[in-house]
Amino acid sequence: MVMEKQLNAPMQSYLNYLQFERKLARNTISSYRDNLLIFCEFLNGKDSLCCVREDIESFLKFVFNRGDTTKSHYLTVLNSYYQFLIQEEKMEKNPCELISFPSTSKKLPQYLTLMEVEQLLDISFHTVYDYRNKAMLELLYATGMRISELISLRLQDVDFQEDFVHVLGKGDKERIIPMNETAKQFLLLYIEEYRSELLKNSTSEYLFLNHHGKPISRQGFFKILKSLCIEKHIKKNVSPHTLRHSFATHLLNNGADLRIVQELLGHSDISTTQIYTHISDEKKKQDYEYHPRNKKEENF
Repeated sequence: MVMEKQLNAPMQSYLNYLQFERKLARNTISSYRDNLLIFCEFLNGKDSLCCVREDIESFLKFVFNRGDTTKSHYLTVLNSYYQFLIQEEKMEKNPCELISFPSTSKKLPQYLTLMEVEQLLDISFHTVYDYRNKAMLELLYATGMRISELISLRLQDVDFQEDFVHVLGKGDKERIIPMNETAKQFLLLYIEEYRSELLKNSTSEYLFLNHHGKPISRQGFFKILKSLCIEKHIKKNVSPHTLRHSFATHLLNNGADLRIVQELLGHSDISTTQIYTHISDEKKKQDYEYHPRNKKEENF
């Protein structure tokens, strides 16, 4: 697996530079680290200091062919990494400098249908992890929060009396999101009956824990989600953000006000939320195909 690989010394120095000198946000550094790990997997032992333009282009083609459409982000990360190496006098030439960024034309975000969500959330209970996974997925779909927000939740962030979750989002902006009865039911079940099994005789203020009793990581959640999608025969390239897209799309398809969805998602600019109205419009067009007078008459 990619996440079992370790970064080499130059890459670790680069991340330290981002953290301590540029003081980038923790989630940004985590995202850069994930991209570099995938780059390491692709290099398969080759020293990143020996890479040339053709290596970078082959890597970008590799990530695109495996279904990852964020080529521009990978190129941004690698370009910044090699600029750092030049600054540190470890390289003379940046292999990314002549590579143009992919087109920035926006694609509609991928989301799950209601049936696919039902499939994903239909978890059979056999172990403590099943109850934890059910609670995590129900809460993620019920609130539309980001994965970084979900894994940062603490026990005191959930108000079971008022049925809402207190979330600390991007830029340390706080917001309150209601949760539905189903999410509340499985969250209570997990906390009251099964969370203590994951603590391993220790204590933690974090809500969702891994098998070591530590807060579950982004990578850990991603692996759980991928495994469930394979088990449920969901063919789409599903990420934690797909459930956030699904949350917003399903709300708008059912008549929710755009401003309310903006608040629930924590978008500072409503134009970010408006992309989901395009998805809703596309759905209307598809559904209109079922109109009985929509078929062209062959004979006039």
